[in-house]
Amino acid sequence: MTVEHQTNQKKGLFFILENDKHQAEMTYTYAGDDKIIIDHTEVYPGNEGRGLGKMLVKAAVEFAREKHLKILPLCPFAKNVFDKSPDYSDVLF
Repeated sequence: MTVEHQTNQKKGLFFILENDKHQAEMTYTYAGDDKIIIDHTEVYPGNEGRGLGKMLVKAAVEFAREKHLKILPLCPFAKNVFDKSPDYSDVLF
């Protein structure tokens, strides 16, 4: 199981496919040239407790580090993960 990523330079989507079906997704919006805003994270029914949401946040952090971006986690789930993960503080806005 891997995290996939799509972006159009205004909005983006991280998602997890398994058996050719979306199992979880996280959306974000660009806010200028140096920041993204995570606005929604959803884990589809039957996938709760598998750590898929955390996998999506980790992928966003890796993306932000690679692209030298900061993240503003407006999504309550993503904000909670950031609050509990001090090693992600370098990308927080």
